[in-house]
Amino acid sequence: MNLSRRLEKVRGTESTAPAAEAELQNAFMSATGTLEPATLGRIHEAKSAEIAEVVELTPTAAVASGALSALKERASQALYERLGARITDSSLEEAELHQYVKDELKIVVDEEQVPLTSTERQRLIREIIDDVLGHGPIQRFLDDPSISEVMVNRFDQVYVERAGKLTLTDTKFASDDALRRVIERIVSKVGRRIDESSPLVDARLADGSRVNAIIPPLAVNGPALTIRKFGGDALTVQKLIGFGSLSPEMAELLQACVLARMNIIVSGGTGTGKTTLLNALSSFIPASDRIVTIEDAVELQLQQDHVVRLESRPANIEGKGEVAIRDLVRNSLRMRPDRIVVGEVRGGECLDMLQAMNTGHDGSLSTVHANSPRDAIARLETLVLMAGMDLPLRAVREQVASAVNLIVHISRLRDGTRRVTHITEVQGMEGEIVTLQDAFVFDYSAGVDASGRFLGKPIPTGVRPRFTDRFIELGIHVSPHIFGADQIRGR
Repeated sequence: MNLSRRLEKVRGTESTAPAAEAELQNAFMSATGTLEPATLGRIHEAKSAEIAEVVELTPTAAVASGALSALKERASQALYERLGARITDSSLEEAELHQYVKDELKIVVDEEQVPLTSTERQRLIREIIDDVLGHGPIQRFLDDPSISEVMVNRFDQVYVERAGKLTLTDTKFASDDALRRVIERIVSKVGRRIDESSPLVDARLADGSRVNAIIPPLAVNGPALTIRKFGGDALTVQKLIGFGSLSPEMAELLQACVLARMNIIVSGGTGTGKTTLLNALSSFIPASDRIVTIEDAVELQLQQDHVVRLESRPANIEGKGEVAIRDLVRNSLRMRPDRIVVGEVRGGECLDMLQAMNTGHDGSLSTVHANSPRDAIARLETLVLMAGMDLPLRAVREQVASAVNLIVHISRLRDGTRRVTHITEVQGMEGEIVTLQDAFVFDYSAGVDASGRFLGKPIPTGVRPRFTDRFIELGIHVSPHIFGADQIRGR
């Protein structure tokens, strides 16, 4: 066996450090036929660090994983006691706090007097710092760009969403208390609190990720935490086309609708990508327009310069100081907006938004939770009624029909992909009914491939929307073939 293979054997050994060094000596003797003391010294110096790192041994034997976990618990507790109130000291910079914690942690680990390899020591310090300053064992998921959502059902059950699919991980928190500490750290950074008197919190991390936390007595199985990660890079229309979420023909029609100042509602279920699509549509707004965005938690990443971003505020501990989305929508009307973009309508603000659309603020955009374009209309009607105004249903429907021009519906399919399944024109009222006409629908008839991915794509219905006459008046050109009329006649 040559020297390199003998060294590979050393890397795979589970023996003690002296045995590993003996194996290295034997490997050298086999290759050279001799072993001088000076040569052995050089080998030892050059390879001692490698042997310790490769074999991951203490001077006597490797520390068992159970002993390492116990050491981590003791060290974490001792560190909390040493830090005291400094861990929540807002006057400390983040980098300064990290360095302070790291220095204190080294002292704590040294006081334990447990022999550790350099690899074990680094791993221990990293995990404790994640627990104390980060998000504990789920920190690695938050750092992973391929993961879009982290769901902690209880301290020993963590799911993640990757590529639209949910996966159970083997990651666990040490206890309910460890999970509770992470939750409290998250909410304290945004000036909120969570306890038995206020057992649920919606918050936003510094990077824009949305957080929901709920604890007992409302959460029966222990604290639960859901983090929807904020994408660092905004998804453009071209990227959505590349992913198959949109077709080029759809993108051309939507661009023309935004330029023509159509009022557009993006509908879809939870986690379907409504905000992502809304963000992509906003890229079509001309740079000369003044845009006011209104959101519960800031997520939109508009590329234009002339943008005013507003964010609602929850009530404080005394139940005062709340600023709702509805208040911000009303205030935005006095800010001379060319476009109003509401991240999501979910209450009485829907009435104010529809009134804005009907009183000269054309080109506004928003999203709503719904399972289809028809359901989106019904949802808007319900939200208007939540405003507390005693309006007849017909008057509400007339408001919706005259304000909204287009509904873009996005769905998350069984294969985990997000697809725009409908682009639907709101044509007006016929009797008591709001009439809709699909311009594009998703074709499910193509079936799925061997991996379960849908082969279908959005196809035009062959019906030209009425609002295209407005494109002609404004000089906005749209290719006639995008509506598929030629294809329909050719069948």
